[in-house]
Amino acid sequence: MRPLPAPAALAVVGLGGVASAAQGVVNAELGERAGDPILGAVVNNLGGCLLVLLGLVALPSMRAGLAGLRRSGLPWWAYLGGLGGAAIVLIAPFVVPALGVAIFTIAQVAGGSLGGLAVDRAGVAATGRLPLTAPRVVGALAGIAAVTLAQLGRPVGDLAVGLVLLSVAGGLAVALQSALNGRVSAAVGSAAGLAVNFAVSTSAIAAVATLAGVLATGPNWPSQWWLYSGGLFGVGIVLSLLIGVRAAGVLRTGLALVAGQLGGALLLDLLRPGGPGARLPVLFGAVLTLSAVLVASARRRPVRVAAERAPEPDGRLVG
Repeated sequence: MRPLPAPAALAVVGLGGVASAAQGVVNAELGERAGDPILGAVVNNLGGCLLVLLGLVALPSMRAGLAGLRRSGLPWWAYLGGLGGAAIVLIAPFVVPALGVAIFTIAQVAGGSLGGLAVDRAGVAATGRLPLTAPRVVGALAGIAAVTLAQLGRPVGDLAVGLVLLSVAGGLAVALQSALNGRVSAAVGSAAGLAVNFAVSTSAIAAVATLAGVLATGPNWPSQWWLYSGGLFGVGIVLSLLIGVRAAGVLRTGLALVAGQLGGALLLDLLRPGGPGARLPVLFGAVLTLSAVLVASARRRPVRVAAERAPEPDGRLVG
């Protein structure tokens, strides 16, 4: 299937960002009530895998795509995109309590923006090499500034350099995840790319949960059904990223996702009982991030070189 036009694909990614904001709230609440933050990640990915299995039963295109993996000619490392998603899901529960949500979010987006520039320049994604132009660099910096603005007023924890760098690494991992998943999707279809992502990420998270022994302590599972909807949001997020990267590259896709996340956070603050209500820094941050997407989308105009004028025999210039 041909990629969507870039504006339509980025709009889909924005909706994926809204889903990401909701997923973060659901997983954090589930982890807190169950007794361990890793449990939120485990349930999230198991739910996503269940939906993928249902897709395998219902969608012949997904089965055909998976069957075509051997013929795709992709290198083995192209299938490891799910590790990036697993990394950020596992990093967040340990880093956020120490740094605070604000610093973690800024560091993650900084890593994602720098990673987007790098993987686009290296040609890791299916879109091929994208040049490191001034508009793209300015767009990435504007995205970081937008998220910084949106976090104004939130509490800040201890600025441990190691944890900040770990958060930046998490953002880099997400950028690489988007690029690799997009490469698989371009070769065998988005449905099969989704299945590969969840197979890899769930295996990694399950291994970490087993080593940490979080399932052996008898979790206190809550009864509210909506706390188990993280997998549904996760499927939507990964699909939106697959669509966005194929059409617009990793940097613009990452910025569009952040814009959706900020918009989703604003909606959640307004709609949740006892929520803080609309926060102007978040609104301005979302608008600035959308502007960053537009700036990163700008194409550098070619420089027109004036033709040299040849002298006439009498010494006058013509041309």
